[in-house]
Amino acid sequence: MTETISLESVVPISTISNTIGVVCDDAARSHSSPRLHQELDEQAIVSDVMEISGGRTAVIIGLLFGTTIVGSFSTGLLTVGLPHMASDLKLADNLLLWPANITGQLSHIKEASTIALLSISMALIPAFVFWIGRQERHNKPALVPNSLWKSSTFSSICVTVLLSWAVLNGMEWFCSLFFQDVQKLSARDTSLRFIPDIVSGAIINISIGVFIQRLRVDYLILITSIIAAVSPLLMALTNPAWPYWYTVFWAMLLGPFSADVLFTVAALLITDVFPENTQALGGAVFQTVAQIGTSLGLAIMANISTSVTNHSDYQNKTSPAALLEGYRVTFWVSFVWMILATIIGGLGLRTAGKIGLKRE
Repeated sequence: MTETISLESVVPISTISNTIGVVCDDAARSHSSPRLHQELDEQAIVSDVMEISGGRTAVIIGLLFGTTIVGSFSTGLLTVGLPHMASDLKLADNLLLWPANITGQLSHIKEASTIALLSISMALIPAFVFWIGRQERHNKPALVPNSLWKSSTFSSICVTVLLSWAVLNGMEWFCSLFFQDVQKLSARDTSLRFIPDIVSGAIINISIGVFIQRLRVDYLILITSIIAAVSPLLMALTNPAWPYWYTVFWAMLLGPFSADVLFTVAALLITDVFPENTQALGGAVFQTVAQIGTSLGLAIMANISTSVTNHSDYQNKTSPAALLEGYRVTFWVSFVWMILATIIGGLGLRTAGKIGLKRE
């Protein structure tokens, strides 16, 4: 008997919230230096920049915060309600935004079509790298130049965000399934349990924008990644019979620390590492890596969970006890990934120093 996973999870806090940190950082720097000097074509051109008043800064932050909260809640409530709407209307699971049977048929990976597509995909990766390298050597346009990865700082931040984003989205997915399939909570009660995650994410983004110029990047990533690693550890140790406030509340509260901080840090690091004509490309690659982390994380965790559940000793593979075995393993996997992200981020960014400071 195979496990069917329904999409009854609240989506993570919108990336709009990450712009809050950047705005706060820009506002802080504008107070200390109302004029920015820029040299273009070997001529000194002075650009007048309006100083953002405290009231205007508060309005901007308030609007971004409100947009984030409204967007996250509306999207989350819609996502939570979709499976119930489909059930009431007797619609097929495949009509949902995310296939409800994403991990239902692991045997499909043994089919000839799946093996062929997987083999072609794996072969295209080195072929793409070779082709881009050839384009660079002949001074021809390259979509993602291989030289982009020569910066250890950029490469480290990309690998770290790939792991962190995989853990963040995977945790929210499987925590939702833990609440509904194991603890048998309603969609409404499940949504309410994600409120600490949303509030924590918004506060982190505001705080990091204000204080980032005072902190070393490697220490910041190291500390926040360790804090975020506590979240899957708590969920792996959680007993479903325990009250919400014992461990789950803290897991929800600490979960966004690493991923949300990484987005603000990366936006500023890219401006420091790359010249102006490459910054947009660096930002696009970073965003793509984050989305790849989401896709890979959910796929790997879902298949691990299903495999563990199907090989459990329980007769009924859809029982809460059988499902819990699979979910618990995914939480341990998330914990290991966050430890790996901590090591890579701490070592790879050790030369980054402080960012967000005015460059003369």
